[in-house]
Amino acid sequence: MLAAHYRTTILFITGLFFTANQLAFAEQSNWLKEGKVAISLSYDDALLSQLENVVPALNERDLKASFYVVPLSVEFKNRLAQWRTIAKQGHELGNHSLFHACQGSRPGREWVLPENDLSTRTVNAMVNEITVANTLLNAVDGETVRTFTPPCFDQQTQNGNYLLAIKSQFIAVKSCDASNFSVLIAPENLTAKQIIVFIISQPKNIKLINILFHGVGGDHLITATAEHNALLDYLVIHRDKYWVDTYRNIRLAVPPRPDEFPNSDVCPG
Repeated sequence: MLAAHYRTTILFITGLFFTANQLAFAEQSNWLKEGKVAISLSYDDALLSQLENVVPALNERDLKASFYVVPLSVEFKNRLAQWRTIAKQGHELGNHSLFHACQGSRPGREWVLPENDLSTRTVNAMVNEITVANTLLNAVDGETVRTFTPPCFDQQTQNGNYLLAIKSQFIAVKSCDASNFSVLIAPENLTAKQIIVFIISQPKNIKLINILFHGVGGDHLITATAEHNALLDYLVIHRDKYWVDTYRNIRLAVPPRPDEFPNSDVCPG
């Protein structure tokens, strides 16, 4: 069964400083005029299977993706040099918070430690945590423009929605894209064919498809390596239809829209 996809609203922030390369990229991109659909491949949690199975597959096909890392991950702490290389190769290191706090009371959340239960956190605590994570990532990749993916797509702390308080630090928050523009699918045990059917079945107004993976060939919420690679091959074959890039680059290239991220609790969580 297809994993639930999430429809939400994009954060666009003014006053951020972009590198010359990022500005040139945004100005030169004509993907909407060419009638293409943007595909954002992303991978959460900084997992060993991503280092071993995903990065080589992406690089072999000259595809760029976003990796939403958790600094507490053993594979992040022990392989900082490798993550730095991944960023130099053109992939994005996205912010996924320091501690991966989620709502522990939800079904299937037995793995959430008491100290990482979002319902016991405050908005200010999450702002501080995410700010520190941004500082750490800047030390790794030197980037100042970044995107964020909320752990578990949860957003409510004991005293409010923390996404509204951290949005000024990012050009976009994944899972908060406008529902009349973007969709998100989080595959688990899906075949390439199932994911492709999801892609090609979207209405014409959908111009951004977020495909959010976790484990590939291992770890958790697993997608088989062969199925993942078959999807990549499909996207390469159909470059005339799809623009595959980091979520950061895609959001840099999309002009602001008046309906994006109104000041309300719009993201599912």
